[in-house]
Amino acid sequence: MGTKTVDETGVKTDERKTDERKTDEATEAAASTEAAEATEASEAAEEAGTDAPDDPDTPDDTDTPEDADVTGKTDGTDGTEAGPTGVGQGAGAVVSAGLGIVSLTGSWVGTVASARESLMGQLQTSSSSDVGTLIEKGYGNAWQATAMWGGIFALVALIVGVVVLARPAFGAPGRPQAPWIKSVAWAGVALGVIGLLLAVLKYTDVLLGLPATG
Repeated sequence: MGTKTVDETGVKTDERKTDERKTDEATEAAASTEAAEATEASEAAEEAGTDAPDDPDTPDDTDTPEDADVTGKTDGTDGTEAGPTGVGQGAGAVVSAGLGIVSLTGSWVGTVASARESLMGQLQTSSSSDVGTLIEKGYGNAWQATAMWGGIFALVALIVGVVVLARPAFGAPGRPQAPWIKSVAWAGVALGVIGLLLAVLKYTDVLLGLPATG
């Protein structure tokens, strides 16, 4: 009788342990299943968040500033290119100064005109002409031709210089003229005034007139 009681108790104890092990295994399996499902749900949510289109109500912080910067830069560049660059004014200032120098030093046009007047004077006079006529026809007219062409170059230099200096008043407002352009233009105006004054004085025989023959 005692042996039977022990056996029944041992069997029952083994059955309880087996049931507890089964319960633990089932619990672990359920926990593993729930963890796997949670992991898959997280991955699916991440993929859905990555592939989902951007919210139209949400501003694009990356594209908007770049587009604004690019637009601003493009507008600034276009405005600069469309505005006056000052190249024409600089060229005009250099031309004015160059013509002013030519009016003082002489040009090949003035040299040819002087030689032509001298040749015509020799053809219009003869050996029987008086000295005054020979000097006037041979030298006076030639010198006046040189003075006239010098005065023409000086007048053109003066006009070009004044136009360059006055150009900013009729151009884009708020765009100052380069200092070197003003300096060269003023130099051309000054040389033009001096050349024109000397040409007038020479043409009228006030400066370096013909020698007296009487």
